[in-house]
Amino acid sequence: TLFRSMQNQSDPGSIDLTVNILTMGYWPTYTPMEIHLPSEMVKLQEIFKTFYLGKHSGRKLQWQSNLGHAVLKADFREGKKEIQVSLFQTLVLLMFNEGEEFSFEEIKMATGVEDGELRRTLQSLACGKARVLVKNPKSREVDDEDKFVINNDFKHKLFRIKINQIQMKETVEEQVSTTERVFQGRQYQIDAAIVRIMKMRKKLLHNLLVSELFNQLKFPVKPGDLKKRIESLIDRDYMERDKDNPNQYHYVA
Repeated sequence: TLFRSMQNQSDPGSIDLTVNILTMGYWPTYTPMEIHLPSEMVKLQEIFKTFYLGKHSGRKLQWQSNLGHAVLKADFREGKKEIQVSLFQTLVLLMFNEGEEFSFEEIKMATGVEDGELRRTLQSLACGKARVLVKNPKSREVDDEDKFVINNDFKHKLFRIKINQIQMKETVEEQVSTTERVFQGRQYQIDAAIVRIMKMRKKLLHNLLVSELFNQLKFPVKPGDLKKRIESLIDRDYMERDKDNPNQYHYVA
């Protein structure tokens, strides 16, 4: 409510912004992608950044453009529609408010979307089930010389249409790499929880420590992974084993 009222006072235009804050360590890590946002969107980002950091000093915001989505209002010959799309799809479609036809290279320069991501984005808009763009020449693949126009004859039985982004298929190696990145991003959350528990309890048996960690951590974790983090903290002198009972740990102040 506070942000919504601030948003209205700052006159951001006709865009209604909703922001989801994702805490690092609880979500997979994403590679930031630099894209060219319309000035209205940039202004809204700055308004929210001022609002959020004013309430939470010391935090850092990093916008994840590949997770963004929007609902656009569109006028076709058949009538008005609402189109639910990704942020990348949004940037492409908004270009057609300024012109009738754009080439692949022109769209790439204007949006700043990475080459492979842009090709999948244009495929979803011009080659999928809901073809709001027309591609010339017609084909399933997007080539450098292709040109795109709005499909003014677009028809759909629904008023709101969701156009799914075409996902890049991950290889087995990429899936393993993604899993490893997720765990690496969560390691500091596990370490912080262990230190917090040991600082409060001073000494604790291994099984009791693991049990408390399972209760506190909000993401699934294997006992073996917890054991590795405990060993790491022992090596870094945050805690130590009991000399008479190796299954008991002591907090090192």
